Amino acid sequence: MDAQGRGRAENIDPADQWVLNPDTGEYELRLSPSAPQSAVPGPRRSDSARKGGEGPARGRTAGPGRGTSPSSSSQGAPDPEVPSPRRRRGAPPEDPATNRRGRRPVKKKSKAKKVLLWTGGIMAFVLVGTAGAAYLYLEHLNDNITSVSDDGASTGGFSKDKAINLLVIGTDKRTGSGNEGYGDSGSVGHADTTILLHVSKDRTNATALSIPRDLIVDVPDCETKQEDGSTKVIPGSDGVRFNTSLGQDGRTPSCTVRTVTELTGIQADNFMVADFNAVKTLTTAVGGVEVCLAKDIDDEDSHLKLSKGTHTIEGEQALAFVRTRHSVGFGGDLSRIALQQQFLSALMRKLKSNDTLTSPTKMIKLAEAGTKALTVDSQLDTIDKLKDLGLELGKLNVKNLTFTTVPVVDNPAEKVAATVVVNTSTAPTVFQMIKDDVSFTEVKEQAAASKSAAAKAAAARLKGTQSAASAVRVQVMNGGAPAGSAQETLNWLQNDEGVTKSENAGNAPAVLSKTTLEYAPDQADQARKLAAIMGLPGTALKPGKSVENSQGLPTMTLTLGKDFKGAGVSLTAATTVPDTVQKSTADKVECAK
Repeated sequence: MDAQGRGRAENIDPADQWVLNPDTGEYELRLSPSAPQSAVPGPRRSDSARKGGEGPARGRTAGPGRGTSPSSSSQGAPDPEVPSPRRRRGAPPEDPATNRRGRRPVKKKSKAKKVLLWTGGIMAFVLVGTAGAAYLYLEHLNDNITSVSDDGASTGGFSKDKAINLLVIGTDKRTGSGNEGYGDSGSVGHADTTILLHVSKDRTNATALSIPRDLIVDVPDCETKQEDGSTKVIPGSDGVRFNTSLGQDGRTPSCTVRTVTELTGIQADNFMVADFNAVKTLTTAVGGVEVCLAKDIDDEDSHLKLSKGTHTIEGEQALAFVRTRHSVGFGGDLSRIALQQQFLSALMRKLKSNDTLTSPTKMIKLAEAGTKALTVDSQLDTIDKLKDLGLELGKLNVKNLTFTTVPVVDNPAEKVAATVVVNTSTAPTVFQMIKDDVSFTEVKEQAAASKSAAAKAAAARLKGTQSAASAVRVQVMNGGAPAGSAQETLNWLQNDEGVTKSENAGNAPAVLSKTTLEYAPDQADQARKLAAIMGLPGTALKPGKSVENSQGLPTMTLTLGKDFKGAGVSLTAATTVPDTVQKSTADKVECAK
């Protein structure tokens, strides 16, 4: 049935009413004059049409196939209001003088298609909203969006010229058709699946950090906006499961944002919340997602039954897949997280494929499903805002998107392991790499930068002999670090590291963003030793001149900048992920074990 015929039906499919205009390369809404107005707004009319009081179908003469024979139209110039006969999509128009088709016109690249290509590689939840936004019927999609206050927990929204941190929260709330039979039907909606997505400032790479629901954390006090407009502070809890940061005691998504900040030191710019229906509707809209199993699975709890090999799943089966844990890995939540990461990688590969990007029907269904299934913060409450976010995130190549999980160990306080705690030996490195915007994969641009002349010069400053700690003479100044940092560092250097020839020189004359160590050429060996003790990068070493200390002797100057993290904490950014940290990239196909 064509677009016009479908427009007369009771259940109008919006995807079938948008037809490609081969002359402009744009999709246009086509409704028959007799069709009832749908909820989907049509293209804007021209100024002349508005001035003449003509509606989209008002005054329009029926064309062939609309109840009027071709012979009933007057001879001569064609009526501009009469749509031309339909022809094969993409075929050139006929020459009225010869009744023959001419050369195919050179079409400008569709703006809509450009946007789709730009947004093709982002997180699935973001793409379905933004691709539709750039595609069509914005007001209709705006009505689908549900937003809640961020209660001041986030940064206030992403920026186009900075790295982006987006918190995606999947709840276990059983609302929606067919979901009441899953597990705890009365769940208030805890933070069941949580991913902190960090996209680099240059948009070349991203890291998706999964946070286990059974991770023991401290949930801070959370100020939340109530339905009547008032605010209420929900008391925090120490030593509780992470998933209780949402739903428990009336906690809202902003409480989860605050908990993630407390845990990782990373503050989210925005957040999105998805329920069970998101998985079902998104996978159905895209026509199924291909997953791989390394063994047969028959899970009584999730109701997933699949044989070893490759399968295309959607809807209820897709939801069962991401809920499966007892039949994969070690049978716990960490195994389920790995399965979900494989699923999201497969979903994004499908979303980025030409099969999806070039299908108007799929893209419209994705837009509908995404905007209905997601709850966003108040900074992302319109399609335009989602589109802007999507255009930024869509610049990412999925081969540089790394999935990883907060490094954890079994809770030592439990005889029977049921929860986990942060692995203090590796988790800080993972958190710091994300904060420092360091890629978890090798990116060509970054690899090239590391080979630049400036990078080589900085690295060379660290090479060479080092003096003894007792020979290092340095004055410490505070140039933007927290109050008391200079004295704290001095105490640590003298008492723990043997740098006894050091002194506190008070506040620096200017605030610095980065910590620096200035030294004279004949003090290079002292500078290298102090850099090794403090974990200073080569870029922090500034060859220059020495100054005199309180005894009148030449000394180096260490100025603690805003990046100072505390005495004994290295300032050298980690460049590689610890070997024990699990990670995978979205472009790789992995089979669940």
